[in-house]
Amino acid sequence: MIKLYLLLGGNLGDKSQVFKETTKLINEKVGKITRQSHIYETEPWGFESSDLFWNQVLELAVLISPQEVLNSTQQIEHQLGRTRAAQHYDSRIIDIDILFYGDQIISLENLTIPHPRIQDRKFALVPLNEIAPDLIHPALQKSISQLLLECPDQLRVEKVEG
Repeated sequence: MIKLYLLLGGNLGDKSQVFKETTKLINEKVGKITRQSHIYETEPWGFESSDLFWNQVLELAVLISPQEVLNSTQQIEHQLGRTRAAQHYDSRIIDIDILFYGDQIISLENLTIPHPRIQDRKFALVPLNEIAPDLIHPALQKSISQLLLECPDQLRVEKVEG
């Protein structure tokens, strides 16, 4: 079994229902969810929007390859109504990012693991730090808690209550 970390993000629709459905589908199609962070409300990163995001990190135990994880998560996004705009960052119903796949470093045309911008994004580091503060980034050789301390991102990240 490989330990996989996924980041969920979305700022459109009924976020509570979308996140419930997303985690259900991930559990069915990707692998068993073994831990999950709280949900955090965050400001948009890289673009302007009046709709705040929800973000959550899931830890899974998987048997499938990184490419199969990518295919499955993109299928789940599509099933839940995700459409990809021409611009790089935009509002979305759901986005599922692969943060880490074990301690592997993968660089393919359509897949880079660890996620190439995780160290710059508090909205990913805060929920990941909640469930895996001692996880070591295999390329940067720093723990998640260290990356969070060094993160330049000043955008608001607050736990959603309830």
